[in-house]
Parts: sequence; C-alpha cells; structure tokens
Amino acid sequence: MLVDSHCHLGDPAFAADLDGVIGRARSAGVGHILTVGEDPEAATRALAICRNHAGLSASAGMHPHVASRWDADSAAWLDQALSFPEVVAAGEMGLDYHYDHSPRQVQRAVFDEQLGVAGRCGKPAIIHAREADADVAAILNNHPDVRVILHSFSSGPVLLEAGLALGHYVSFSGMITFRSWTADELIRRVPRDRLLIETDGPYLAPVPHRGKRNEPAFVRDVALRLAQVLELDPEACIALTAANAARCFGPRLTLNPEPT
Repeated sequence: MLVDSHCHLGDPAFAADLDGVIGRARSAGVGHILTVGEDPEAATRALAICRNHAGLSASAGMHPHVASRWDADSAAWLDQALSFPEVVAAGEMGLDYHYDHSPRQVQRAVFDEQLGVAGRCGKPAIIHAREADADVAAILNNHPDVRVILHSFSSGPVLLEAGLALGHYVSFSGMITFRSWTADELIRRVPRDRLLIETDGPYLAPVPHRGKRNEPAFVRDVALRLAQVLELDPEACIALTAANAARCFGPRLTLNPEPT
C-alpha cells in the first residue's frame, strides 16, 4: 500500500470535502495517512479526524512558526497528546530561519524541549528544517535516542549526513517532481530502509498537479518519481516506503482499510 507520511488533513483547505479527499486516497491505493498536528488546535483536529476514519494516524507538536506560544504548560500538553494511541509521532517541530515568525533562540529552545518530550514518550519526531541546517543538526545530536523524520527534505548535505549518521528517516515530497529540483544525488545517498514519501498536502502538489490543492491521492506521483531516481520498479518502491513507514511509526500503520 501507499503511505502518505505527512499531510495536514486538519487544514481548512480540506474542510469542505474531507470525506472525498480520503475516498480518493483509498481509490488511489493509499492505505494510510499520517495527519499532522502542528499546534494544539491542529493536533486536536487531527486526532478527531483519525477517530472518525480508518487508516489514519496523527501527530502533535509545535511548529517553529508558533514556537513563541510554548509556555510552562506546553510540555504537559504534548506529553498527554503523545499518550493517545492514534498519535504516533511528535511534531511537526524544528527550526525555520526563512520566515523567523518566532525568535531563533525561542525556536531552538522549544525544539530541544519537544525532542526531550518525544524521547520520554518513546515517539518519533517529525522535523521541519528551513535555512537552519547546522542548528537543526546540532540539536538532533543532543537527542541521539529519538527517532526522527526529516520531513519534506530539501536541505543540503550537512543536515542529511547528520541525520543519516544518527539512523534517521528522510521523507521526500512532491518537490522532487519539480523542474527546479536538482538534488537527486541526495536521494540516492539515503539508505533504502530509511526512505519515506509524503504529500505535505495541501501544499507542494507534485507534477502533474502543480497549481492545485495537494491531497494524499497524489502521493503516488511522489512514489513514481522516487522509483525513477532509484531505478526501482514502482510497486517495489511503494512497498519499500510503506514498510519503512510501518517500522518508523509502529503497528498502527499496518492497517490497510477497504476503500470508503
């Protein structure tokens, strides 16, 4: 089955036709979708969606854009959120030095604390990194026992090598189908048992859907492009990335519901 390892199904872009989005994903062979909770409100929506639809799981965390919202109660909130069986990962968390919506020192402190919570709870962490590779790598090195997913990877070799040295997973999105993508060699450097695929919907729709709202059904296009880069049979690539997702996120991802 296909696994979309990162999609924001709780985003308002999906509110009007969520059942249709999930149905199209099933028809496209997507057996599981991880819907991301990038702040407490999004995590609440993600959890509710998972409880109403088979074959979904959720994450919970604080995106670097909203790191300034982290306070004395946030670690307890995250600890509780990660205790739910539907919540298979912490995050999306990390550093974003492109937009700097939160001060960088705050981003770093909150990222470090969230990784600590993930480690205590035994959950993997989904990492956002933008123009902050060295600092992301340094903080990951402080938490070598936390399993990490470098989500929608578009960083450089510094962060890739740091992540691979720690045995982390690397997830590729529709960006690898873009004409501007020039980093196929970095894809080839990732061990095959550490590769994941995602849509990051509603963002980053892959070719041939550029300009449209991205949705989980389009993860097949990411898989086909990854297979091309790795010179793999497409179905073998799909099976490989699904097995990796199940190993990374746990037995909940072995579910393969009938189309709805």
